[in-house]
Amino acid sequence: MTANFSSDLSGRATEFLHFWEHTVGSGHATLALRADWQAQLKCAHHELGMRHVRFHGILSDDMGTLVDEGDTFFYSFFNTDQIFDFLLSIGMKPFVELSFMPSALSSGDQTVFHYQANVSPPKDYAQWAVLIRDLVRHWVERYGLGEVRQWFFEVWNEPNLTAFGSGKQSDYFELYRYTVEAIKGVDRLLKVGGPATADNAWIEDFLKFCKSNDLPADFVSTHHYPTDSFGKPGDDTMTELADSTRSILREEAREVRKKAGDLPVYYTEWCTSSNPRDPMHDDPYAAAFIVKTVLEARGLVQGYSYWTFSDIFEENYFPSVPFQGGFGLLNIHGIAKPSYRAFQLLHELGTQMLPVQGGHETVDAWFVRGDQRSTLVLTNFALPRHPIETEQVFFALKSAKSATMASIQRIDLEHANAKRHWEQLGKPEYLSVAMVDELKDLSKLQSEPVPIKYEAGMLSVEISMPPQSVAAIHFSN
Repeated sequence: MTANFSSDLSGRATEFLHFWEHTVGSGHATLALRADWQAQLKCAHHELGMRHVRFHGILSDDMGTLVDEGDTFFYSFFNTDQIFDFLLSIGMKPFVELSFMPSALSSGDQTVFHYQANVSPPKDYAQWAVLIRDLVRHWVERYGLGEVRQWFFEVWNEPNLTAFGSGKQSDYFELYRYTVEAIKGVDRLLKVGGPATADNAWIEDFLKFCKSNDLPADFVSTHHYPTDSFGKPGDDTMTELADSTRSILREEAREVRKKAGDLPVYYTEWCTSSNPRDPMHDDPYAAAFIVKTVLEARGLVQGYSYWTFSDIFEENYFPSVPFQGGFGLLNIHGIAKPSYRAFQLLHELGTQMLPVQGGHETVDAWFVRGDQRSTLVLTNFALPRHPIETEQVFFALKSAKSATMASIQRIDLEHANAKRHWEQLGKPEYLSVAMVDELKDLSKLQSEPVPIKYEAGMLSVEISMPPQSVAAIHFSN
């Protein structure tokens, strides 16, 4: 059965902001000191339009931000400056996640990840506030108040999970109180928010706490994944996704939007799944999921930070396999995955969306108008273990003044899919320079002409969409 869709150029367009480009995620602060991490972030900024980056551990011991010798505290902001100097030099800004606890301030020895980040509450909240105030004041002195007012300060990471602390609201709320008061003591216009929770949790309680205690909250931040058991041992990602629904993240974002009221909402983590070693992260499935999820989130959030831009990532260990199911849009060699190309297609879209009529069980369509061209975006997507087949798609564009040129870019099993070519090479664990160059070339989006028909003011096009695929058909204006 053909999937039929149509749009009308004379229809009323709505503004289409590129909200997903506000922020992108990374793993661990010290990675930002690596040359290869920096090179990949440049690509994400220049090719995908990403404007902020968020990562864990800016306060952890391996950054040297605060250490102690006996009863004496030593502050060193040199490494944070090296990172932020680099971000500003390429036109990006930090979305500052204030984590984790310096051992010198910690009340316990609970840690997370292989780099042993301490997640205990501070033994002295007042001393924690001194650290935050001095660090933020240093950044204001170094970069200027006008610059730092454009940053975002997010208090902690997923405090509702015991992996990142006690999991108790009361502990997090106390941490937030001291943190926000310290930052606002430097300048009241600096942007501070939370609760930075997993699974859209605590938002109403957080806002109620802030209101009842006369504490500012400039934005709401939270996380969600379609597999929201968050990577616990023994989880079956495929089973979790099979039990999910196609548009679950849109449904959750709608609920968060209602709870946040007039405050901006920033999702500071989301991804195809919460499994850090999920083969689907490297497959065209991820591209179709990303495009559908992003386009369905329009109008609901101010930022939608994909986790993560790179497989240069080390929460558990640092693997050498080129395609090992990591969260990244780019693999360790900087080879673009289908997910990266999905964000590239999205970045190149215009800023006016026209209504599209039609529907299908697995195929979705959007029509976006730009200055130089307009684009029909198609996905053929289903969750794992749900039925999906190759579909013929017919699209009619009404009120067209004349025939025009059209081209198509695809992401699917055979297009922009470097992993498939790596598999055909025999899945080598270590790549030569020539192999890396070859795979980078094969990962690129290709543009091909597509035949269109024009009759009585209507353009039409018909294409085939394989399972778990993305297509962008561009019409010159």
